[in-house]
Formats: sequence, C-alpha cells, structure tokens
Amino acid sequence: MFTTRPTLQGTFGMVSSTHYLASQSAMAVLEDGGNAYDAAVAAGFVLHVVEPHLNGPAGEVPLILAPAGGEVRVLCGQGVAPAGATVAHYKDELGLDLVPGTGPLAAAVPGAFDAWMLLLKDHGTKSLAQVLTYAIGYAEDGHAPVERVGETVETVRELFETEWPSSAAVYLVDGRSPRPGELLRNPQLAATWKRLIAEAEAAGADRVTQIEEARRIWREGFIAEALVRQAQRPTMDTSGERHTGTLTARDLAGWSATYEAPATYDWNGWTLCKAGGWSQGPAFLQQLALLPPELPAYGSADYVHLLIEGCKLAMADREAWYGDADPAGVPVDALLSAEYNTARRALIDAEKASHELRPGSPLGAAPRLSAHASAVAAGEPGFDAMGVAGAGEPTVQTGGADEEVAGNGATRGDTCHLDVVDRWGNMVAATPSGGWLQSNPVVPELGFPLGTRLQMAWLDEGLPNSLAPGRRPRTTLTPSLALKDGVPVLAFGTPGGDQQDQWQVHFFLAVALRDSVRGGLDLQGAIDAPNWHNDSFPGSFFPRGMRPGSVTVEARMDEEVVAELRRRGHDVTVGDAWSEGRLCAVARDPRTGVLSAAANPRGMQGYAVGR
Repeated sequence: MFTTRPTLQGTFGMVSSTHYLASQSAMAVLEDGGNAYDAAVAAGFVLHVVEPHLNGPAGEVPLILAPAGGEVRVLCGQGVAPAGATVAHYKDELGLDLVPGTGPLAAAVPGAFDAWMLLLKDHGTKSLAQVLTYAIGYAEDGHAPVERVGETVETVRELFETEWPSSAAVYLVDGRSPRPGELLRNPQLAATWKRLIAEAEAAGADRVTQIEEARRIWREGFIAEALVRQAQRPTMDTSGERHTGTLTARDLAGWSATYEAPATYDWNGWTLCKAGGWSQGPAFLQQLALLPPELPAYGSADYVHLLIEGCKLAMADREAWYGDADPAGVPVDALLSAEYNTARRALIDAEKASHELRPGSPLGAAPRLSAHASAVAAGEPGFDAMGVAGAGEPTVQTGGADEEVAGNGATRGDTCHLDVVDRWGNMVAATPSGGWLQSNPVVPELGFPLGTRLQMAWLDEGLPNSLAPGRRPRTTLTPSLALKDGVPVLAFGTPGGDQQDQWQVHFFLAVALRDSVRGGLDLQGAIDAPNWHNDSFPGSFFPRGMRPGSVTVEARMDEEVVAELRRRGHDVTVGDAWSEGRLCAVARDPRTGVLSAAANPRGMQGYAVGR
C-alpha cells in the first residue's frame, strides 16, 4: 500500500490524535511517567482549546479502555436529555417538528468533563493540575489555529455579531476571525480551569479528593450555575426563533458518567468492541456480520459494492432499532446473529445498487421509523438536505456551504479523536465531540458553549430514539477497540458523524486483510488507502436529510472501479483525492511488546507521535 508517512513503532508509548498539539501534550505526559489514561485526559482538554470548532468541555465523549491485564470497558460520557426535554414541550408547546440544530433546546446534560474526570480518578495517576496544565497554557498564552477554525467562524460571523456576542468576544476579537500564524487565546477558559483547580485543591491534598471535588463543582458549583444561566437565556437557533433550554441545576446534579460492557462481535480471530445501541457502534459490527465468508479482491468494484450495500442495510437497522429506549433496550444480539444477517445478506444484489431504506425485523416485530425519516426516505417534497449555518455536526459539506449531505464530496472538519497505548499495555480510544463554537453561545463566565446532541433524537413518541427525559440521544460518536485471539491489540477511530462507522470498517478490513496474508499491522497504509462513504439513510444531524443511492469516493479510487459502480446504479460523486476520513490508530503486538501508531494526513493536522 502507498503511505504518506511511516507507521511509527517503538516500545515506550504511542499517541495518535486529530491535532498535533494534543498528540504531543499526551506524549509529554507519558514522558513524565503518566500512563495512557493520564495522557488521554490531558490530550482531551487540549483538543477543547485547539479544535474549538469540533469539541468542547460541555460536549460528550465515549471512550473504550483496555487496562493492561484487565477487562475492556466502555466509559459513557454521553449526557441524557434534561427532565424538561419532552416531546410535548418541543412539539406541542413550541410547535417544532425537529429539535433545533443549535441553541439551548438542543443541549443535553454535558457529559465530556465528568467522563474525563472519572477516567483520571479510576485509571490515571496524575493530579488534576498536572493534566490541565497543557490546556491552560494554550488557552492563556495562545496557539496558532489551523485554517478551519477561522473558516468555521466566518460561516457564523453574522450570528455571532448580531445574536451571540459572547462568542464574538472570543472568536471575533477586533472583528477578526482566527488566522493561522496568529495566536488565538481564550483567557476565560484558562481562568475557569485555574479556579477549578484552586477550589479542588482547597478540598484536600489527596489526588482523588481533588478530582471528586472538581466533579462536584461541575455538577453543583460555579460551573453548574453558569451553565444553567446560559441555558435559560433566550437564544436564536436554527428554527429562526429565540428559545430557552430545558437544562436545570437538578439535571446537572443528577448525572454522572458510567461504565458498561462493550458490544462485541467476533470476526476471523478478531473481537471488535464498540459502545452499545445508544451509539451507532453496533452498525460497525453488523457490517462485519453481513460479510460473506469469502470477500472479493480488496479495492475491486465487487468489494466496494459489497461494503456499500451492507452498510445501507446496517444503517437502515440503526434508524429503526438504535436508541436508549428503556426497558426493552436495543436488540444488539439479534441484530448481530448469524441467522438474521444471512437473511439480510440475501437482500444484496451483486449487480444492482439499492436506493431504498430497508430496515429489518430482528425479533419479528415490524420496524417503525419516525415520520420525518419516512418522508425523507420517500423523497417527499419539502424534506430535503438544506441546512443552516452552524447547524448539526459540520461533517460533510454539500453543494452549498450550509447543506448537510454531500453533493460535491467536500469533507469539512468535524469532531475529534485520540488513541493512546503505553509501555505497560494500557490502551484507550476516545471520540470527543459536541459543545463546538458554532453550537451555542459561549458561556461568558466560562469560555465555552453548551452542546447540541439532543438534535439527534426524534420528536415522535415510542421510538428507540425518541426524545425523553433521562435518555441518551443516539450518538454518532463511536471509538473502536479490537482484540486478536482475546488480547487487546488495536485502538482506532475517526471524526465524521454518520461516516464514522463506514470509514472505520474500511480501515479495519484493510488492516485485517493485510494481517491475514502478510503479517503485521500496516496502520498508515490502511489510513491512507482511498476511502468512501454513502448517504443512503436519514442523517443524524439537523436537518436530517439523505441521498438515496449516493456514494462519495476519493479521486484516487481506480477509474474503472468508479465506472463499474455507476453501471450498477450507484450515484457516484468523485471528491478530492484526500477528502474521506480522519482516522487515528495505535496498536500493540503482544508477542513482542512493539507499539505502533499512525494518523490521518487529510486536513494536515492529525499526527501520531511515540517512541
């Protein structure tokens, strides 16, 4: 495989993330004697500063961790809907058909901060001050932002100047958006973390005591008070009106991050671990379950067609069955069963692309879709893919700068990801997102905004992903961890909204197929390989459109393969040569102890470091 960079190898520690400053900060923690979890927390808070258009402290983060010699666990940093976030309030009282893509009505209980703190307390070794020092430094002294920060600010300039002045104060200093080569500072964010550390240290000298006090301050102290005040401020959102949110002090005080067992699937000697059906993670696993025993040649038209069509079936099931419904839950075991997927696989026509949304019936019950999803899938007039500046996750840019679903194949920045493995064999994958600068106004007292993850829930009663108090909105965030013969060997993930578990499947198969034939893990080659995605299912972000039959490929894909896909009925858009995916990965060979890492060259900011 062609590679843009070498796959890094060493024995001390490896980090891969979507921003080089986060990667190097994590490596500095490892060099200072910290473990993978200390390093991940430090990197996570740096990402809040250097990729503010992609994530923030009041967003969310799912993590998968594999402690050396321990059990693989999912750490859920996805907050729930507040007590006042009912379908009746949004639909009947406010007259909305969708949760807005921006503003406080879309804010779930913030989850990222508490998840990072719980990881640090239970698995780390460093103090609160030690892991926050890197983020404080970049916020206070400044960092040179990547181009996309300023470009994102420009898309919401008018909103900031007319409606969200607290955001303009941070990101339009003297009327200028952030520019590469000039320092971007966020002194209020630095002050927030300094005050947090001071109050936590006043609670006692013990490391755990300080972390627990920081968690309490977030839930009940000065941070909680500022978050609730912001949620209650009337704010212009994508509905074109000003709304107040539903987040209250009781909501904040009553939620904390939790651990759970991963959803898993065994494939050719590998065990893939994902978050459960409150995420889209099982869709990755089902795409593997849908594969036949013998795969077509890697990269061939038959291979790409098979993966596209299998993805459509898995994502149709995601739409019908995934969510945080209680008590029934998501029928993950049934969705991954051999019997079910053998029947689903028979729906794939080897010579013809499907343009229909075809959810299945894993337990015999008929699938039920939201009214909006049904209308979008049927192509009804008025249910198109047009969006609003700042709405949703900035995943894939379409023909217009504000559309959600790709028409020209151009991929925008979106979300973050980081992976760490240390010399002891501890491993973690995390996908922090939400709370980005274009989601909600900056909380003036804190220096960061609320998130908007509730936009992923439907305003229809009785669905697995219906908006309901205490439920997690079904998230697209989906880190991955793989075991080989029962031993953790690979942590990986990518930003990309609905594309995440498409790009990750393609990456994993490139790694696994090479491993089965030649031995070894060529992580960089698998990341660099031409990638693709399809939009043949309702999107997860406002305005939740879809493009039946669409496939967007990188220009590096073989022209004969593209022509053959079109012959089979795929609506193929050829994007830029390096436009699909922002993958990160780290690995550990349990036989030798050799560590590996690789990072995505697309976007020119993801880097792996290690030794």
